[in-house]
Amino acid sequence: MPSVLVPLAEGFEEIEAITLIDILRRADFDVVTASLGDEAVEAAHGVSILADCTLDEALTRDYDMVVLPGGLPGADHLDKDPRIHQILKKTADSGRFVGAICAAPKVLANANLLDGKKATSYPGFVDKMNLPNTTYTGSAVERDGKIMTSRGPGTAMDFALAIIEALAGPGKRKTIEAGLVRS
Repeated sequence: MPSVLVPLAEGFEEIEAITLIDILRRADFDVVTASLGDEAVEAAHGVSILADCTLDEALTRDYDMVVLPGGLPGADHLDKDPRIHQILKKTADSGRFVGAICAAPKVLANANLLDGKKATSYPGFVDKMNLPNTTYTGSAVERDGKIMTSRGPGTAMDFALAIIEALAGPGKRKTIEAGLVRS
């Protein structure tokens, strides 16, 4: 079963984080939520979440993917934490997946992981960062190799399903998507 780390910082976007966590767990992924500090984390719109562990505890193992929810100031907090940049680089350098949604793709950019890649984000983030070697697509979900990005809260379900497909194949995605009754 694929393992995915979802770091949670104060001010994360609820729809993005909860959608990713829920749908990936429906796919029987080993999803670990980790807070930057205390295990209780308050999201952007006042919802409090109790993370599975702290980031320091989570960093004692490897993951098949590290995926960052967006939201503000959550993405800013993730970007300022050197542990986040380190785990993203370590994961990417070992040929595993990294991803981010909404404002959080800027963290990937600042960790130098979007160089030469196609990416998307909430409008006004990656597209405004002056990244001459990154192609901003504006797509709902963008995958370039082992880098996955998504646009925002409204694309969170599509992003989660794309992650399932990337890590477990199209059959698993189809099974999980059918249970969601999207059409």
